[in-house]
Amino acid sequence: MDERSSARGVIRTGSRILEGPTPLEALRPPPFPVGPVVGAPGLDAPDRVPVSSGTSPSPDRLVENLRRLIRTLHYSRNTELSYCHWATRFLGHYGRRDPSALGVEEVRGFLSHLAVEDRVSAATQNQALAALLFFLRRVLGRPTGRVEGVARAKRPKRLPAVLSRGEVNALLERMSGVPGLVCGLLYGTGMRLTECLSLRVKDVDFDAGAITVRSGKGAKDRVTLLPERYRQSLLAQLEKSRRQHARDLRDGQGEAPLPFALAEKHPFAAREWGWQYVFPASGFYTDRETGRRHRHHVHPTVIQRAMGEAARLARLAKPATPHTLRHCFATHLLAANLDIRTVQELLGHADVQTTMLYTHVVRSRKVRSPADEP
Repeated sequence: MDERSSARGVIRTGSRILEGPTPLEALRPPPFPVGPVVGAPGLDAPDRVPVSSGTSPSPDRLVENLRRLIRTLHYSRNTELSYCHWATRFLGHYGRRDPSALGVEEVRGFLSHLAVEDRVSAATQNQALAALLFFLRRVLGRPTGRVEGVARAKRPKRLPAVLSRGEVNALLERMSGVPGLVCGLLYGTGMRLTECLSLRVKDVDFDAGAITVRSGKGAKDRVTLLPERYRQSLLAQLEKSRRQHARDLRDGQGEAPLPFALAEKHPFAAREWGWQYVFPASGFYTDRETGRRHRHHVHPTVIQRAMGEAARLARLAKPATPHTLRHCFATHLLAANLDIRTVQELLGHADVQTTMLYTHVVRSRKVRSPADEP
């Protein structure tokens, strides 16, 4: 194997020769621009994971190449899981067929199968389409165009479930501790559950009365409100977390996972107080890639279970999940005549049309039925 091949990570398995990024490249962005990233003007990253022109790699190797590329592009963990899931299902659907021979026609057939046989929702089908086009274009290097002639799942026009102020209060009164504080912040700030749990100490500004949401949906930062109602509870939570962090440091632990290559640029940042999670988990976990032990944030299922139990105790007939509180935040602000552009910025919506969905809920509540007229 020559030096160039070794640098690019050529893997020989019998007669198969696979070329792709090394494990180090999978964790770091490339040092020099080598091609455009689709949908991200001005940023450079590998256009695709190269595969040698020899024998086609196995499906497992292709999915691994997809995973490495996604990490190189700094896509979210959820995107990685979703895209790898759909690539695995797609390759499994066509069994022993040569993966290098799969193209748009096979994607069309698979999407039709999802809609007709599996009866998936329109959102699920669209997610699969985005994942498979990315897989074909960036991993297999196949040209992709407009995928037409697909049996599409019908996308229903649904309004978000919204609780009244009384129902929200009844729900929050039956919650306490970290789940109660988290759900109170979801209603008071409009954050998504993962955004709230991912808050770092440095992101909470008590003087400005603001919370900075980092790397929200679409990898965008934004600033939202810090509800005065939860100021003291949040201060108490931070003091509790500080004491726990001090104990961890004494025990030789106290590291929080850092985004991207920050751990290499600032080796001691993982132990700094500002980088710790506001809602740390009760235990540690070992990173499978680095072998380092971190204290992550509370798992979302902890909050989801607590809210489900509170909704049962409050005898709510409406469906209520942590994301419902985000819907309530937007709807109640619009009902209080706050301008829609401000609500859009607080929610982090890229398009005001997404925020407009809540106006339909508000409008229906303000209209007086003719049956109620004297």
